[in-house]
Amino acid sequence: MNNNFTSFRKFSDVSQAKELQQFLKKNNIESLLIDNSPRLGSAFVGEMQKEYEIQLRQPDFEQATLFLEELVEEGTNQLPEDYYLLEFTDEELLDVVVKRDEWSEFDYLLARKLLAKRGKPIDEEQIKALNKSRIEDLTKPEESQGAWIIAGYCFAFMGGFLGVIIGYVLWTSQKTLPNGKKVYSYSELDRKQGKRILILSIIILPVLIFYKILG
Repeated sequence: MNNNFTSFRKFSDVSQAKELQQFLKKNNIESLLIDNSPRLGSAFVGEMQKEYEIQLRQPDFEQATLFLEELVEEGTNQLPEDYYLLEFTDEELLDVVVKRDEWSEFDYLLARKLLAKRGKPIDEEQIKALNKSRIEDLTKPEESQGAWIIAGYCFAFMGGFLGVIIGYVLWTSQKTLPNGKKVYSYSELDRKQGKRILILSIIILPVLIFYKILG
């Protein structure tokens, strides 16, 4: 990572990240698109947590923010009457603001503007409090992976390479929170089981391969 660049915005959709990067480029602001998605992580259980980050040089932050706010102002005047955010309730718009990383920059800023127009503006302190609550929820480990643990032990004793993969994922999988902090995806108990599955698989797999070669 280039030390001259720092995180400006994060997205779970690469198309949104690329869209912002192209917009910044048109306005002569250099940026980097970084893929922070885990290589294995929760992907094995069908919950791949994608994360794409746009980084800027610190001196460009203020100008980039102004450009984005101007974009929203221009876009608001050209919005189709059936634009989906216009039909959102106050609670749904608030959800867009809180889950900023799941929405485009335009939708995030538009949601704030719509709330302000409805007489329910949100200041930065409120956003910080809401974000703190959300991060506390996201920090919690995922539900027990009982089925995968059983499958992992079965594959481990059969000498299957899938035992190695399942064990490794359960033991090491991490997720990145909206604030950039990384935490383990699974509970301490599930991680211990994953470590045992991994060790068993590493021990049994080569032994079975050796016997097959001799046989």
